[in-house]
Amino acid sequence: MLFVSNYVLAVFFCVITMLCWGSWGNTQKLAGKTWRYELFYWDYVIGVLLFSIISGFTAGSMGGAAEWGFVANLKQAAPANIGWALLGGVVFNAANILLAAAISIAGMSVAFPVGIGLALVLGVIYNYVIAPKGDPVLLFAGVAIIVVAILCNAFAYKLKTGKGEKNSNLAKGIALSVVCGILMAFFYGFVARTMDMEFTKAAPDAGKMTPYSAFFVFAAGVFLSTFVFNAIAMRKPVSGEPITESEYFKGNFPIHLVGILGGLIWGLGNGINLVAAGKAGPAISYGLGQGATLVSALWGILVWKEFANAPKAANRLNFAMFVLFLIGLGAIIKAGM
Repeated sequence: MLFVSNYVLAVFFCVITMLCWGSWGNTQKLAGKTWRYELFYWDYVIGVLLFSIISGFTAGSMGGAAEWGFVANLKQAAPANIGWALLGGVVFNAANILLAAAISIAGMSVAFPVGIGLALVLGVIYNYVIAPKGDPVLLFAGVAIIVVAILCNAFAYKLKTGKGEKNSNLAKGIALSVVCGILMAFFYGFVARTMDMEFTKAAPDAGKMTPYSAFFVFAAGVFLSTFVFNAIAMRKPVSGEPITESEYFKGNFPIHLVGILGGLIWGLGNGINLVAAGKAGPAISYGLGQGATLVSALWGILVWKEFANAPKAANRLNFAMFVLFLIGLGAIIKAGM
């Protein structure tokens, strides 16, 4: 099994996570030109599950003691730990469908900073409580700075809506993002508690899972719960008319491939983040990964031009958000040194 043996490499993995988690939304934006987000989401979860299986049978099965192998580790996992990882997948999925809905009506540069920014704050606190690792002063100072960055983005979007956008979309998009953030804060801790973080031992603790096994069970929870959550989203959409599952089969291969690609991108970020958590600690690993907010906001502003007609004051606030996010993330990284 491949694992991270030093903190610098763990931080590098978390930066890759940040890029992946902040970029998968581009596939939804691309598909959204002709494809409803509810239909896109089926392919997205297939991509997440597919990556968890591929990583389990490759990186999760290479070298080391047999007990760390993907299949062997799954077989000895305690039912309680499997249940926690499944619950993590269910909670994440509920949050992520809300995030996808918020992106569809408010854009990446709003949904991510509000939703994922809030998840970062609450998630770092929760993950530190269950596994205290790192300097708490620097860690929570970084979180506090990121809170200010989120407020800058919220005010920037408020100024933008003064340029003609419907206030109903503003209220609905922010409300969905807030609920998403609250749910998203807890999924990682549910999964992390199932893992044996000490990869240097000859064998894992009885009943504990490796990051690769935990990721697969988590992904199974995401996939299975989609049949409930996305069915509701299709029949009670935040915008547009209700649709049925039969619409999914009308899509062509390229449009399905875009959604699967989005899931693979997110899966890569999640997989290496769980591996990095063994060295960095869940709070720091999760916190850095959720710096995806900064990446997604950059995509939304620079590529998708979501603030193209906003007043100059909104652009200044967005610039302040980027600077504050970088400072906050720097403090989180320093907390683990």
